[in-house]
Amino acid sequence: MEPKNHTIDAKGKKLGRIASEAAKLLMEKDSPDFEKHRKTGSRVTITNASKLAISEKRGEEVRYVRASGYPGNRIDETINDVRRKHGIGEVVRRAVKGMIPKNKLRPDMLKRLEVTE
Repeated sequence: MEPKNHTIDAKGKKLGRIASEAAKLLMEKDSPDFEKHRKTGSRVTITNASKLAISEKRGEEVRYVRASGYPGNRIDETINDVRRKHGIGEVVRRAVKGMIPKNKLRPDMLKRLEVTE
């Protein structure tokens, strides 16, 4: 079976809806021969990511937490912080990453995700 290319237009849509749709397509859960342990080749392109509907309240509420490895150095970032530093594409990638299973196929799935602003 040859790989499929999917395009999602994000204009005016919510971040979570776009991310869950992209995650489902990357895992190919809509395919009749879906197996969760098998690598698939479908690619997903998200267009118009800069026109996503993210409210101001959501931009300040959602926090991404990471640690530097040193005691007491927890780093909190909001969606607005990530958007300023890395662009809206990184916000979408992080949302999709959270919806993909945490296994060894995850990096390959994320490589097949492309976000255009």
